[in-house]
Amino acid sequence: MIALRDLLIGIRTTLAEWNRLRWSDLQFSEAGTARLVLVVLLALSLLMLLARGLRSRTAGRTHVGVPAILRAMPRSSLPATRHGAFVLFLLGMPFFAVALADPHTSFTREEVSYPGRRIAILIDGSSSMTTKFETATLPTQDSRAYYTNIAAAERFMELRMRGPYRDLIALIEFGNQAYVITPFTTDYQNVLLSIRLVGDPKNWGRFNDSGTIILRGIEQGIQLFKSFDFLEASGNLMVIFSDGRDDETMLGERRLDDIFADARRTGVPVYMIRTAYGMKLGAVAEDKIWKPVVESTGGRFYPVADEQALLRVVSEIDRLSAGRIDTIEYTVQRPRFSGYALMAITLWLSAAVLKLGFRYFQTFP
Repeated sequence: MIALRDLLIGIRTTLAEWNRLRWSDLQFSEAGTARLVLVVLLALSLLMLLARGLRSRTAGRTHVGVPAILRAMPRSSLPATRHGAFVLFLLGMPFFAVALADPHTSFTREEVSYPGRRIAILIDGSSSMTTKFETATLPTQDSRAYYTNIAAAERFMELRMRGPYRDLIALIEFGNQAYVITPFTTDYQNVLLSIRLVGDPKNWGRFNDSGTIILRGIEQGIQLFKSFDFLEASGNLMVIFSDGRDDETMLGERRLDDIFADARRTGVPVYMIRTAYGMKLGAVAEDKIWKPVVESTGGRFYPVADEQALLRVVSEIDRLSAGRIDTIEYTVQRPRFSGYALMAITLWLSAAVLKLGFRYFQTFP
């Protein structure tokens, strides 16, 4: 199912890119090669027809006798449709020729759409994250909730990297204060490296903010979306890894409901992964605070009590985060053959299906 989904996304992206192209913008670096191939194919076809015409037409073992058809009988136009497979094959040839000519654009400015999201990943680095959290599959430095969250964030990044996405991802670590470790970037490897660096025991030991103020992290996340002018765009998302042990409902003069109202108003759903080993929903007293406000943004609150639940949740968030990003893209010397190749392959596959799958299209011309 995942492979089929990725294939459909790839086809849709290719067609969208192809539809935006203007013929006048294309340059062909292999036009001579394409002409030469077409001339050779045409010459071979003509030679085959000539050789067929020169063959003996006397009745023999290779001929079939059929009854005479009276001239007075009206001719039907339907038999001509038996050549449909051949017509589809011929229609694919111009697309093949254009793709073979290596079309490309020298410089373009495009408003493009890609599958993906703008994702802010928030990791709780407070001292309460030293509580035990046993894992058997996720590679962790120690059986602590903090290292488990680091490993889960890495797993989430790996899932995004394996998918067909072009996400913009940022990393924030919070305790009493919140710090932007990596601003929004499409460089997955950079974000993954940053997650591993903050997950290093020595670096975590230097993190002096021992308290937990989840609202500080959320406010920093919303501010980061605002700084990049993303608040009016679609496809925003915030993922929080925390033990949820925070009963702060005020941030300065702002109440918890006001901060989450900002997330609702600006279209930033919050997905909170509450990691507390062996504690299901309600076992952590603060669950009753965070669950309703998180889900009011259109996101979800996940009370994770063991590793298996954590792996399921990370996979679910990856699945729910398909989304789409609209952005302006500038490109230089970008190849544009994929749309034409896709059309040629589609037409030829359709011709093959008609020829091999339906007896009607297998009759003599």
